[in-house]
Amino acid sequence: MRLLLARHGQTVWNADRRFQGGSDIPLSDFGRAQAAALGRGLAGYRVAAAYVSPLLRARETAAIALAGTDVTAIPLDGLRELSLGEWEGCTVSEIRQRDGDPYLAWLRAPDACRPPGAEPLHEVSRRVRRAIDEIAAAHPNGDDVLVIAHGGVISVYACHLLGCTFDDLWRLRVDNASITVVKPPRLTTVNDTRHLGPSLQTSHLQSS
Repeated sequence: MRLLLARHGQTVWNADRRFQGGSDIPLSDFGRAQAAALGRGLAGYRVAAAYVSPLLRARETAAIALAGTDVTAIPLDGLRELSLGEWEGCTVSEIRQRDGDPYLAWLRAPDACRPPGAEPLHEVSRRVRRAIDEIAAAHPNGDDVLVIAHGGVISVYACHLLGCTFDDLWRLRVDNASITVVKPPRLTTVNDTRHLGPSLQTSHLQSS
């Protein structure tokens, strides 16, 4: 099996640098354009099956990217984005103004300095790996399998493959509508955005 890990397109909250986590936010018009470009980028692969986070922004991305194909995305709860607890709905600027700049601390050590009420990263990793194992068991014969999920989900899984600690999590860049290619246990491509072109590139905000 070759995994094509795609992050969903941009949402309004992404554009506003607002933390989403488990909040169910739809794509923006820009994000829908990114999803269409993702679909064009996937034309270079032979996608035999697709799995998707149950959150709306991922499901919308899948519907647009897979339009005109005979592939139907299957929701898996284990692919949902990590919860960011009390930070959800807040902007980066709002969090940075709090005592001690907890956003900067979180960037430097996301495992040790997670937001209040956020899902522990070891638990996120466990459920994501369980979902990937389920997908792998269903596709033992070298299929290209698309997974449309979130920046946090893809980064946590990449850390697992690379043997990194979770405090290295945000050293990995995973942009909206990017493709990261994995042939387990090897990570072969990270954050491929060539299919987006200059007009659909976005700035990076971790975990959304």
